[in-house]
Amino acid sequence: MAKPLVAIVGRPNVGKSTFFNKVVGKKLSIVEDFPGVTRDRLYADAEWCGKSFTLVDTGGLELKSTDEMWVHIQKQAQIAIDTADVIILFTDAKAGLTSADQDVALRLRKSGKPVVLAVNKLDNYSPDKLFEFYNLGLGEPFGISAEHGTGIGDLLDEITGKFEGLNVEENADAIKIAIVGKPNAGKSSLCNKLLGFDRTIVSDIAGTTRDAIDTDFKFNGDTYTIIDTAGIRKKSSVNEDLEYYSVLRALGAIRRADVCVMVIDAESGITEQDVKICGYIHEQNKPSVIVMNKWDVIEKDTNTINKFNAELSEALKFMDYFVPVYISAKTGQRTDKVLTLCKKSLENSRKRISTGVLNDLVLDCVRANEPPSMNGKRLKITYATQADTVPPTFIIFVNEEKLLHFSYKRYLENCIRKAYDFSGTPIKIITREKRDDI
Repeated sequence: MAKPLVAIVGRPNVGKSTFFNKVVGKKLSIVEDFPGVTRDRLYADAEWCGKSFTLVDTGGLELKSTDEMWVHIQKQAQIAIDTADVIILFTDAKAGLTSADQDVALRLRKSGKPVVLAVNKLDNYSPDKLFEFYNLGLGEPFGISAEHGTGIGDLLDEITGKFEGLNVEENADAIKIAIVGKPNAGKSSLCNKLLGFDRTIVSDIAGTTRDAIDTDFKFNGDTYTIIDTAGIRKKSSVNEDLEYYSVLRALGAIRRADVCVMVIDAESGITEQDVKICGYIHEQNKPSVIVMNKWDVIEKDTNTINKFNAELSEALKFMDYFVPVYISAKTGQRTDKVLTLCKKSLENSRKRISTGVLNDLVLDCVRANEPPSMNGKRLKITYATQADTVPPTFIIFVNEEKLLHFSYKRYLENCIRKAYDFSGTPIKIITREKRDDI
């Protein structure tokens, strides 16, 4: 069975993110002492007493606020409520029962979903402090301290006890796609266009998406998990601790993704920071697709794409296997190609060449261009085999490793790429010494 979805909701600054981190055992959610930090929904898998579930941290609900960002947060939290199997309402024992708590509780009662009431910041347990929370009409309140970890076990027992009878369908293994890039390149807009609904906050203000968030969906019969990440800035531009965690999480999203979609603002062109992000993707040996976004605002002639491709080729010499696609996330132009290219890049990273065919190919390459000699000794390649995939990894046995110049190694890689389609994925060539008499 698929994991039940548990959403944490409540007023701002009642300790939802602290509880989230305590349960999942990692610093996945941003924790700060001022409200409004958690802007988009954040998902993580958790387990309690053998029962697995997915926990969702949400932005604080300020139902009567008209501030634009609070309105966005309400919308995001409402989506979490609509999709959750069980909801945890967080309240604050120190602040006591507020009218805002009552407003949120009313919305939750109307949802018809199972709700568990948590009264947080109860550092010194006292039943008297819980009585007023019965007025919310959500059953027994559970007094906890998320910061100190007290009372969490009883709360989780109650939450997992509500999983009984849930009808959750099985999900297939999904292709994980991380959408990364500089702030305001259009990552959230692309994410929403691919999903077909407003999954993340879309704003013209750089840095709106601060959490890496996951969403499962299906396309052409395949299941995908799309990860929309916070924009990656230069370290010198990261002034807030808040944004620092966002950058770390975006880099973490690259590491755990199957495929990375690198979104570049075509209007600004490829920048040094874009190159650095691509370099990190390359270093992590991830298949990727280079998305040139905002193509609708570019003045074009018959040579425009060739000009952009030439600029990309110059800037991304270290990953000349890159696959570009020119889109407009705003209008939807060519966005349908992104997932197709992602799947193709991933398939290429999983491709395997049989040992016999590979050795014939390497032999032909050597015949066409003999290795250079060094100090009177010439490199001899005796054997080649593919040791692994994702990325495709080839081991080449030679008489002396130091005789294999990096330029000839690059030549062999180009020969392999010319014979087989490894576009969109890095490949690794490892050399090993093997004497002729062995």
